[in-house]
Amino acid sequence: MAGILGTGIQDGLLLKPIHYPWAMDLYNQAVANTWFPNEIQLGQDLADWKKMSDEERHAIEFLMSYFNPNELLVNKALAFGVYPYVNAAECHLYLAKQMWEEANHCMAFEYVLETFPIDREKAYAAHVDEPTMARKEEFEMKAIQRMTEQQLDISTTEGKKDFVRNLIAYNIILEGIWFYSGFMVALSIRQRNLLRNFGSLIDWVVRDESLHLKFGINLILTTLEENEDLQTEEFAAEIKQTILDAVEMEEEYNNAMLPKGILGLNADYVNQYVKYLTDRRLEELGFEAHYKVSNPAKWMAAANDTLELVNFFESTNTSYEVNSGKS
Repeated sequence: MAGILGTGIQDGLLLKPIHYPWAMDLYNQAVANTWFPNEIQLGQDLADWKKMSDEERHAIEFLMSYFNPNELLVNKALAFGVYPYVNAAECHLYLAKQMWEEANHCMAFEYVLETFPIDREKAYAAHVDEPTMARKEEFEMKAIQRMTEQQLDISTTEGKKDFVRNLIAYNIILEGIWFYSGFMVALSIRQRNLLRNFGSLIDWVVRDESLHLKFGINLILTTLEENEDLQTEEFAAEIKQTILDAVEMEEEYNNAMLPKGILGLNADYVNQYVKYLTDRRLEELGFEAHYKVSNPAKWMAAANDTLELVNFFESTNTSYEVNSGKS
């Protein structure tokens, strides 16, 4: 096999020998992590919902309005912009599992919309009606249109650059920064002992997304390593600037989500977390940190790195793995 990029039609048919062990490892981990939304008893959080302030409910509704369509947007990016241009069968296996996970997340957020008294019509319309959401979506749409409306020639330098640009837009910015700041806001409610089952559902989504992020970073770095024509200072500067521009969009979005702030959380706090996350993503891609700010939400590392958070209302533990003998 010439490399990780290609048409993926003739070269991606045989699994062995495995050329990219990281992709196979991530596939096996993703399969072990399989979960279903109805394993969580969301209805038991309804009493908490009634206790919450209008600002807190607004924040959750805002997040659901954003997450719901964007999980399916990621699937379009994978189907049109990634899967057709990757040669390795082990990458195809992982991408197929990731696409199922995005569908599962969509169903999980539908479960939230069905369980909590959220106006579905308003939530569905928000990604168009709310300017800060619409701006973020327009940014992502441009990346998808580049992949779908202009067939990539993956053998050319410009085609390979567009492939990497799409991965930056979806894996790094959408899944690695924008989603994570939303997860932090959602899980901050649980820090006050509210919506603990909803918190468990978000834990499981985060666990999937952490693998999506690892796959995306590995795919970007492998593509850059295998293609010397992409290793220019100009392209590196473009990638970094794209990521920094996305931070400004996220700051506007967080100001709209938390106009007044809620107990222990305001837009400035979330935006510092966004900058901290962005520095981590930049470092993972080989850049230096840009913002050099501390992590204001150190509890998030404990929440998502250990993944040993037991749901208080049921015996399900978010660290369980399918076929592992653990429960």
